[in-house]
Amino acid sequence: MPVLDGVSEGELRLSVRGADSDSLLRSLRDWLSREDALRGRVALCPRPIAEGEMGGLVEALVVSLGSGGAGALIVQSVSTWLGQRRSDVTVTIKASDGREVTVDARCVRDPQAIISEVERLAASDE
Repeated sequence: MPVLDGVSEGELRLSVRGADSDSLLRSLRDWLSREDALRGRVALCPRPIAEGEMGGLVEALVVSLGSGGAGALIVQSVSTWLGQRRSDVTVTIKASDGREVTVDARCVRDPQAIISEVERLAASDE
């Protein structure tokens, strides 16, 4: 399976920026794992441990798409999760071919346009 920037074919890599990104990633992982079709397909990617750190921080989530429209489900779930955030959050979703979409929850003027863009990204990688 070819890997590009840590994303294998058939996977999406989700990264989150905001206050306490580690907690946000864990929250998003828990949220996505509640979806029956995604259960067992969502994994935390640990960040390399820097000198003086004890470890435990995560850098991203990796979601195995498989078949059956998992990309569309991810789009819906991430959109709902973002809508429930009370703080500024940015989610970047990267496909194995290098394309990526960044959603900034502070500046969402047209959520449907963002959802459509992420759906195209996920669909082309399935």
